[in-house]
Amino acid sequence: MNLITTTTLNDTIVYFLHRQHQTINHLKQIHSFVITYGLSQDTFLLNKLLHLFLTLSHDHSNHALLLFNQIEKPNIKLWNLIIRGFSTSPHQSHMSIALYARMHRQNGVVPDKHTFPLLLKAFSKSRNQNPFQLYAHIVKYGFDSDDFVRNSFISAFSNCGYVNFARQLFDDTTQRDVVAWTAMIDGYVKNGCAVDGLRCFMEMISVGVRIDAMTIVSVLVAAGMVGDVWFGRWVHGFYIERGRVRFDLYVGSVLIDMYSKCGCSEDACKIFNEMPIKNVVTWSTLITGYVQCNRFKDALLVFKDMLVDGVKPNQSTLTSVLSACAQVGALDQGRWIHGYIDRFKLDMNMTLGTTLIDMYSKCGCIEEALMVFEKLPEKDVYPWTAMINGLAMHGDVLSCLNVFSRMLTSGVQPNEVTFIGVLSACAHGGLVDEGCKLFKSMRDDHNLEPNVDHYGCMVDLLGRAGYLEEARKLIEDMPMEPSPGVWGALLAACMIHNAFELGEHIGKHLIKLQPNHSGRYALLANLYSKSERWDGDAQVRKIMRRKGVDKTPGCSWIQVNGAVSEFISHDTSHSKLTKHIYEMLNYINVELKPIGYVSDKDFLAFDLDVV
Repeated sequence: MNLITTTTLNDTIVYFLHRQHQTINHLKQIHSFVITYGLSQDTFLLNKLLHLFLTLSHDHSNHALLLFNQIEKPNIKLWNLIIRGFSTSPHQSHMSIALYARMHRQNGVVPDKHTFPLLLKAFSKSRNQNPFQLYAHIVKYGFDSDDFVRNSFISAFSNCGYVNFARQLFDDTTQRDVVAWTAMIDGYVKNGCAVDGLRCFMEMISVGVRIDAMTIVSVLVAAGMVGDVWFGRWVHGFYIERGRVRFDLYVGSVLIDMYSKCGCSEDACKIFNEMPIKNVVTWSTLITGYVQCNRFKDALLVFKDMLVDGVKPNQSTLTSVLSACAQVGALDQGRWIHGYIDRFKLDMNMTLGTTLIDMYSKCGCIEEALMVFEKLPEKDVYPWTAMINGLAMHGDVLSCLNVFSRMLTSGVQPNEVTFIGVLSACAHGGLVDEGCKLFKSMRDDHNLEPNVDHYGCMVDLLGRAGYLEEARKLIEDMPMEPSPGVWGALLAACMIHNAFELGEHIGKHLIKLQPNHSGRYALLANLYSKSERWDGDAQVRKIMRRKGVDKTPGCSWIQVNGAVSEFISHDTSHSKLTKHIYEMLNYINVELKPIGYVSDKDFLAFDLDVV
């Protein structure tokens, strides 16, 4: 109290409010002083306190609301302050809309031009909101001609899915600055209209509007979405002429992402190496890019370099690395990442949990996948689907259908991928009636229209069970053009059931559909070999030689002592180990025979002979 006696109480509190390194406890103590000395209606002090409560942490926004509720007649500045605090909150943005409704009921308080952009931030975070109601208020209060408010509305309408109305607002704007153009381009991108976004960018250039970094980011995202590397390179060069992109972390990361999505992983790596400063987003973007380009080993190597560099991975990083582990069977590294998550108490969100389930499933550890699944505190459709597909992959048909039943009981609606899993399980388990019921339930019970992949599963289901004519009729009655995969499923069934005439017809049709696909020739050649029609087999090989189609060898990965090694069919590249590898393979074949395993060599005829 000595400090208080030497100066005014008001000045003392302001002094504490301006101190650096404030904690929530400090602010609560100051709040107590404000109440104790009768200053709970001092607008200046309350403004300062509210600002600090809201900016210190979103976790304490409820305390800020309690403070605000003690104010008898808050003015518009205080209303804007509390609305701003909740509009930027990651989990409570809807509260800002409720606060505005409360403010609107209070006599004497009129929103200003700062109020509506704050509210529009909250609308932008949820597609469940209807921005048209707020637009009526903006027109009522005469802010529809304000550039800042209008730009915020373009962004909000786009984020809520009303991109056409956003364009109408944009076209009605007479003074369109870089913010308006960027909001419109970004709106197209967020609604999946990347081509329209690129066209909008070209319009922007044609009218001579200044381009900034945010514009470039939106355009590069659009170029990556459509896979237009030429346009992406042009935008890259365009920006370099106007700024030093290699020093911009944000633009640099988006460039890496764009080149990766366009399949140009070398260009992505070059951008990464030229960036003198790299953060977790930069590293994660390159790792994700390598995964997208199927360079899984490189993704794992970059992850190791990231750890050596002292950069801590986040959930996004680990999700991408786990995807790479799943593709190459890097179980040890996948388990290490799981341990890292537990050790550092990272939030096991549903995306990370889903990827972990997928990794364990693809690495053959279905029990560990189940453990991860059961421990997830919340489950939307994605972890359920990953678990269902994992069990289907392992041939555990009954467990797969049981998990699907649990999913429905829990109130989670399946999606298209979920049904691919359960239909595949039925196909491998020979459950024709159950599969047909599930296929019918897609439309009847879940309002899902079966796509070409679901028809492929049904053809596989019927074909494996020997219902070849039913499978063929299903293909003929499909509401869309059958894909090569659908025909391939029926051809595989013909191989199983020795339906050589139908198989030959399908095989020739597949070659017409995909004349450069080596696998189609291989299937037909193997069918001829199995039916001992050696002339047909020779003819297929002759056609392949004439067209220059090479058989792509099979490829697999194995992890030994933390290192991932790649193997292809008839591989002799591991010169020092080749003899031991094939000795072990022969030993495994010998050991498998006593337990009833007999290798099916009917499909090996093509691989054993060099074209």
